[in-house]
Amino acid sequence: MNHKMIFYLTAQIVRAVGILMVFPLIVAGVYGERPSALAFAGVGIGMILLGTVLTLKKPKDTSVFTREGMAVVAVAWIACSFLGALPYFFSGEIPNLADAVFETASGLTTTGSTILTDIESMSKSCLFWRAFTHFIGGMGVLILMLAILPQSDTRTMHLVRAESAGPTAGKLVAKMSSSVRILYGIYIALTLTEMILLLCGGMPFFDAITTAFSTAGTGGFSCRAGSIADYGSAYVDGVVTVFMLLFSVNFTLYFMVVTGKGLQALKNEELHVLLGIAAVATILITGNITSVYGSLLKAFRYASFQVMTIISTAGFATADYTEWPFFSQTILMVLMFVGGCAGSTGGGLKVMRIMVLFKSALKEIRCTLSPRSVVVVKCDGRAVPKEVVHGIGYYFIVFMFLLAVSVLLLGLDGHDVPTTVTAVITCMNNVGPGLNEIGPSGNFAGFSAWAKLLLSADMLLGRLEIYPLLVLFTVRKK
Repeated sequence: MNHKMIFYLTAQIVRAVGILMVFPLIVAGVYGERPSALAFAGVGIGMILLGTVLTLKKPKDTSVFTREGMAVVAVAWIACSFLGALPYFFSGEIPNLADAVFETASGLTTTGSTILTDIESMSKSCLFWRAFTHFIGGMGVLILMLAILPQSDTRTMHLVRAESAGPTAGKLVAKMSSSVRILYGIYIALTLTEMILLLCGGMPFFDAITTAFSTAGTGGFSCRAGSIADYGSAYVDGVVTVFMLLFSVNFTLYFMVVTGKGLQALKNEELHVLLGIAAVATILITGNITSVYGSLLKAFRYASFQVMTIISTAGFATADYTEWPFFSQTILMVLMFVGGCAGSTGGGLKVMRIMVLFKSALKEIRCTLSPRSVVVVKCDGRAVPKEVVHGIGYYFIVFMFLLAVSVLLLGLDGHDVPTTVTAVITCMNNVGPGLNEIGPSGNFAGFSAWAKLLLSADMLLGRLEIYPLLVLFTVRKK
C-alpha cells in the first residue's frame, strides 16, 4: 500500500475542508458572532496550515489503486469528522467533544441524527455549518476535492469508486475528472433551484439556504426545532418532498436528460422501482392514518412527506410518526433499509441492491423448481455480471452482521428495544430519526459518550459502504 500517497491526498482534503470554513466564518461576521468566528477562523487556519505543510513534498510514487483509494476515503472521513467538530467545541456551542464529533459525523454522512435539545439557541454560523456539512458530504468529501483540484484520471477513478454510493461507479464522459465536475454542476443547480422555490414560498433567506443544503445531501438538519413542520406550509412541504425525491435519483439520469436522452432516462428500471415503492408506501400509510387526521388530503400530505423523507434518508419531519398506528411505523422502518438509487445522495442499501437481491432470490427459487433452467439476473434488460450479484450478496451479509453487532453493543447503554434497534438502523442507513426516544420530536442526547461514538462509526460505515473502513483493519500478506 502506498502510505505516503494516502497521507498526501488526505492532507489535501483536510486543507480543502479548512478553506470551506470561510463560509460559516462569513456568516459569523454577518451576524456578529465573535466566539463562533474565532472558532471557525482558528480551526480553518489550522487545517489549512496542516494540509499545506503535509503536502509540501509530493511522494515520488503517486500511484493510487483500489486499496489506496479506500484507505484515503476512510482516513479522510474520520479526520474530517473530528476536525470539523472542533468549531462546535471551541465556540462552546457543543462543549462535549463526543457530542460535537457525533453532530459532525451525522452532518458529513448526511444522517441528520442530532444530540441538540435546543437547536434554535445555536449561533447562525454553527447552524449554517451543520447544514453545509450535509452539502459537502452529499456528493462526498473526496468528490468535492476532485471537482476542484486536478488529479490524474486513473487516480480519480479509484477515489470515486471508493467513495461512490452503490454497487458500481462509472463515467459520464471519456474523462472521469470531467464526469465529476458535471455531477457537481447538476448538484449545485438542483440546490439553487430548490432554494429559489423556497424563497418564493416565503421562507426566510437563511432558512431557505440551510434547508436546500440539507435536502441536497438528503441529510435533514434544520435550523428549526420542529423541522419543516415549523413553517406550517403545504407549499414548503411540497417543494421539499419533490426535491427529496429528485436527490434520491441516480445523477447519471439527469446527465442523460441534459444531453437529450430524456426518454431513455425515464425507462430506467431502478427509477421505476423507487417510484413504485414510494407510491405503494404512501397509499398504504395514507389509508392507515386518515382517521388520525380526519381528512384524506391531509393524511396524504403527511404520509407522502414522511415516506419520502425516510426512503431518501433525508430525515426531515412534518409529523411525529411515532404517534401513528404500528402498521405505518413498520412500513417506515422497512423503508429505512431501502434508501435512494445508486449514484444519488440518498443512503440506505440502495434500490439497485434491493432489486438484485430480490431477483437473485427469485432466480434461486426457479432453479430449485426447474434445475435444468437457465435463469439470469437482469436489470434494464441487461444481464447483471455474476461478480456484481455475488458482491451485493456479500455486502448485504456483512452489513446485517455489523448491524447486529452494533445493536448488541448499544444494548449495554440501557435504552428500550425500539430506541436501541432503530438507533443503529437509522445511523447505518444514514436516515436520521428512529422510534421512541429518537423519534422526529426526540434526539440522541440521552446516549452515553461511548454509545455516541459507536453510532458515529455506524454512520461512517453506512455512508462509506463498509469496505473502505474495513481496509484500515486488514493487513495484506506479502
